[in-house]
Amino acid sequence: MQVGIAGTGLSEATSKMIKKELDERDITSFYVSTKSKLQDIDCIVVLGGDKGVRNYFHKNPDSTIPVFGISESESSGFLAQIDLKEFPAYVTRLKKQDYKVEEVPRISVKIDGKAVYPVLNDVAVFASKSAMLMEYILRVNGEEVWHDNSDGVIISTPIGSSAYSMSAGGPVIFQDSPVFGIISVNSLDVTRRPLVVSNTSLIEIDDISARIYCEVVLDGIDRFRVNKAVDATKFVPSAYLIRMKKDSTAVSALAKKVKLAEELLHMPPSSKLLLKILEYEGVMTQKELATKTLLPDRTVRLALSHLLEKGYVKRKISMRDARQKIYEIAKLG
Repeated sequence: MQVGIAGTGLSEATSKMIKKELDERDITSFYVSTKSKLQDIDCIVVLGGDKGVRNYFHKNPDSTIPVFGISESESSGFLAQIDLKEFPAYVTRLKKQDYKVEEVPRISVKIDGKAVYPVLNDVAVFASKSAMLMEYILRVNGEEVWHDNSDGVIISTPIGSSAYSMSAGGPVIFQDSPVFGIISVNSLDVTRRPLVVSNTSLIEIDDISARIYCEVVLDGIDRFRVNKAVDATKFVPSAYLIRMKKDSTAVSALAKKVKLAEELLHMPPSSKLLLKILEYEGVMTQKELATKTLLPDRTVRLALSHLLEKGYVKRKISMRDARQKIYEIAKLG
């Protein structure tokens, strides 16, 4: 068996630990990059949690090799379900190929006719400044569905339906459903409802305009300026994820998110923001949280203290840099 090792910002200690565990089971392993030739590889271990898995597929859009996502934290995600401490216990199963490979559909995206990388979770279109209305026309398979004025619009995959889409009032879609979700965010038309369309559909967000320029946000990570139109359809090939735990998808992970949403109702705004950022981005340092949220350092510090006191967040030493403390969402019961 041959296994590749990949991830964003891998520390030498983490890399050696993964390779040592594989070597001890007589599994051939090596580090891979975007320039590596990925022939005769049975699977790829990707570190960095959900964010690391998303980044891997963004850089390797045509890869059909199954990915085994590993998180540095103890919080299981939708894409990476095993944490670093658990990895040794699963290596034997990895060698025996005692796991399920799950097909994860992706969305192909064109911005003003130019293709960008496919997304695993969602593609969102918003005015570049928050609280600014955006006007656009939605077409599905060439037929106009609505002419809308709203904060923006989200197109979501099934696995992304429990992320940003759900927060915006979108439907939760089970992973094996061959559909995409379309959600208008805070439309002026109070009768506007989310749509579920076949994943073979061509979805067009056209005639986009606002008082300032608009942006396309891919998987909550990268932003691209858009002048007029965004086209979205199913990307081929799909991504493939290795699943070791039966409860890692759909119902149980969804139940945790619903409970988290209920808890959010009773938190200060700054604490809500930090918790949602940690939920979507994974483990982060206090400095990274301040940079991402644009909140003052003191506000971030107080919000973290509140979350730590309530048990929503855990603080630990980073395995990549022992000088840094990182924060993660605590496992919910």
